[in-house]
Amino acid sequence: MACALALLAAAPRPAAAQAAPAAAAACPALLNHTMPRLQDERPQPLCNYAGKVLLIVNTASYCGFTGQYEGLEALNARFAARGLVVMGFPSNDFRQEDADAKKIADLCFNTYGVKFPMFTTVSVRGPTAHPLFVQLAQATGEAPRWNFNKYLVGRDGRPLAHFGSSVAPDSATLVAAIQKALAAAR
Repeated sequence: MACALALLAAAPRPAAAQAAPAAAAACPALLNHTMPRLQDERPQPLCNYAGKVLLIVNTASYCGFTGQYEGLEALNARFAARGLVVMGFPSNDFRQEDADAKKIADLCFNTYGVKFPMFTTVSVRGPTAHPLFVQLAQATGEAPRWNFNKYLVGRDGRPLAHFGSSVAPDSATLVAAIQKALAAAR
């Protein structure tokens, strides 16, 4: 009996049992957060985006830059097949976001046709900043100064660059940085 138990213990584990620890190990520290989705507040592990190039943006509904949603969606559509994911995080840190998540979702999804992942409202600067934005600011040396700051994150989960609000989604500089990140070895 002891011999049989020893053989069972030494037998290879099913792939599913091995995959869980491997997946956890593959999630970069930056993405080790779970955020509620904007449309339904269902928890979304950011580790689901590990291995992708990310453009993380703090957004607002009533900002002069709100029209950038169109350009961000165009970027997402243009490069999604190559591994880019734009991620939007509404914030009221600059007093330009609605308190009603349904209104924010309506603006994003129905007015601007956003298909990229949007999450519920978070703080992006100061002592109440969400840890994701604290990590992004520490890694790039740039905390959001206004809405529609953009952080480019490589496939390895390391922040590569920060782009301020005035850098449009179709900016040659931003597009070139995205293409370079997408071309980097996987």
